[in-house]
Amino acid sequence: MSANIIGARPKRVDGRLKVTGDAMYAADQHPRGMVYAYGVFSHIASGRITHIDTADARKTPGVIDIFHHGHFSRLFRNPRTDFSPQDVANGVKVDESRLPFEDDRVYYAGQFVALVVADTFEHAREAAYKVGVDYAKSKAVANIAQSLKAKAPKASPKKYQHGDAAAVFRQAPRKVDAVYTTPVETHNPMEMHATTAYWEDGDLHVYEATQGVVIHRNTLARIFGLSPDRVTVEAPFIGSGFGSKLWAWPHSVACSAAAREVGRPVQLVVPRAQMFTTTGHRPETHQHIKLATDEHGKLLAVQHDSINSTSFTDTYVENCGGMTQGGYSCDNMTVTHKTVQVNQGAPTSMRAPGAAPGLFALESAIDEMAAAAGMDPLAFRRLNFAATDASKRMPWSSNHLLDAYDAGAKAFGWNKRDPRIGAMRDGSELIGYGMAACSWDAMRTPAEARVSLRADGTAYVTCAAQDIGTGTYTIAAQTVASVTGLPLDKITVKLGDSSLPAGPISGGSWATASVMPAIAQATREALKQLTSLATGESGSFHGIEPGQLAVENGMLKHGARALSFAQILQAQRVASAEGQAHAKPNTDEKASFRSFGAHFVEVRWDPGTSRLRVARTVSVIDVGRAVNQLTAKNQVEGAVVMAIGMALFEATEYDERNAMPVNNNYAEYLVPVHADQPEIEVILLDYPDYKLNEFGARGIGEIGITGMAAAVANAVYHATGKRIRNLPITLDKLMDDAPSRATA
Repeated sequence: MSANIIGARPKRVDGRLKVTGDAMYAADQHPRGMVYAYGVFSHIASGRITHIDTADARKTPGVIDIFHHGHFSRLFRNPRTDFSPQDVANGVKVDESRLPFEDDRVYYAGQFVALVVADTFEHAREAAYKVGVDYAKSKAVANIAQSLKAKAPKASPKKYQHGDAAAVFRQAPRKVDAVYTTPVETHNPMEMHATTAYWEDGDLHVYEATQGVVIHRNTLARIFGLSPDRVTVEAPFIGSGFGSKLWAWPHSVACSAAAREVGRPVQLVVPRAQMFTTTGHRPETHQHIKLATDEHGKLLAVQHDSINSTSFTDTYVENCGGMTQGGYSCDNMTVTHKTVQVNQGAPTSMRAPGAAPGLFALESAIDEMAAAAGMDPLAFRRLNFAATDASKRMPWSSNHLLDAYDAGAKAFGWNKRDPRIGAMRDGSELIGYGMAACSWDAMRTPAEARVSLRADGTAYVTCAAQDIGTGTYTIAAQTVASVTGLPLDKITVKLGDSSLPAGPISGGSWATASVMPAIAQATREALKQLTSLATGESGSFHGIEPGQLAVENGMLKHGARALSFAQILQAQRVASAEGQAHAKPNTDEKASFRSFGAHFVEVRWDPGTSRLRVARTVSVIDVGRAVNQLTAKNQVEGAVVMAIGMALFEATEYDERNAMPVNNNYAEYLVPVHADQPEIEVILLDYPDYKLNEFGARGIGEIGITGMAAAVANAVYHATGKRIRNLPITLDKLMDDAPSRATA
């Protein structure tokens, strides 16, 4: 076997396809006879459509049809059920349950109100601009503050309590009581949301930018009243998604229905401005945190109460307190979640949903509590380390957070930190050191895979999982290589097709931990068939027990004799040895599974020029075994940059007078560019978690963004004396900063 391929740094097996342009994305597909769709989007955030005028639009050359609530297919809604990661093969899920063009109601700006289909993209867009829509406006709700003035928030069943945090807080000698807010953030993956759909003999075939081909297939089947075997969804390559491509959005349904109506393949690409309105976002949050300690800094009470915005069509709960539960050792803890309705499109999961905004609030409050206790922030966290998960009354399957603290502090030089505010300088710049813990649930879902060992000496792997740019193709090949010893260039992987063995969604940081066991089992089944052939009556190793054969470097060996897989199959005139497997989810109920880590951040603030920058970061991550060091570190690096965007730049803004988005474009929605990226060091601890799977691997996509915004905010406080509790940390919040001008 070639077990050392696990944990190595192989290049991406799909890399050449991407850099040469041969990787085909949803909008690259052009079935014969394809036409184009372009949406007409609402210019109000709340109200009704009173009239749609399509006369001028229909005069545009090439227009085939124009769909709206008075002229559209009859479709079916999905049942309102929560998606279960344990039932991927049968699951259905939408975040916006309202069907496109279902009625004349408008719930948010940018909602689809009509769809033009024409022979070219240009003709479809031109005609869409000519569609006239009249509205009867209603008063719109733009944000949480406006909603709370109208009515009380709705309580969510997502809550947790042990002990009596409120009573203990009232009597505690030291306490922090603060509110932290985060704005709406929008995913903005590089690849636009896109659908290319066609019908053939009553069957629907869709190329979709989706993070879950199986769930997407099931969802479309329910909407169109079809058996799932009559729907195929393909997503061989996805230009990232960050959670916005987990579920089916209105454009996919509308495009598929339009294709059926016009009898031709239709392609619909969502414009960038509408990717801010109709394909999800991270909701706004208001989080009230109360912490209390004894005289020595030991936590006595933790209260984490959050409110998040949701749409008028569906309820989405941002699980801000999820990582608070079990995060620190404390005998009295309360976590609650509530929602309020606003006139925005449906929120959805965004990288580390709940945990990213939740740990900004919690880890900022922890820093404030350390200051109130007169303790070093790192020492305070060590003192309150949770050796077990008290929220589940279980031991951790593996927890090396203390090691992460040690490694991070050493690599960063935390011991050089002067605790006095504004005391560290370099020329005109004030230097701030901050840190925070990070965490994310470790999960494993069911998965299926098929592996074929072929007579030409290659292996072929299939699974209906997706590679959203994170390296799943390479990890799948590494898995087969680890079991067979075949080199990676002899292994072909096919993913992203719902007709393949059912795979998990690419979200929640569970794809790797779920897919690898299925592929490994399928590979062993193929080897079992191969060894049976080899030891059979006319086999190359006739007379030898199958268990006596060793697998090494793509060969079966017995003593000094070794034959390649290809030689064995060719001798029998057999095309391949096949294996298929269904790997069950992790069922260990005696341990709590989570990944851990720590971020250390240096910021620099020049009060003379009002320039704030993140200069360097060190992130130490405990995610079990890193299957591919190259892609794993890349995931953390990308998450760190995304978190810097969360901390300093990103906020989708809405006009408070009418709830219209005002910066739904890349010119005004700020994200970090290359000049904003600091020196980034990522250290991956190597403590395999074999209780989760045989490879000891946990997911890594989410954890890097959690806690980082707090680490930045904590560093800003250390440099300036300004405690910023409302993201993003913009310059106006630091301009009136007398404390930051103090000298050592």
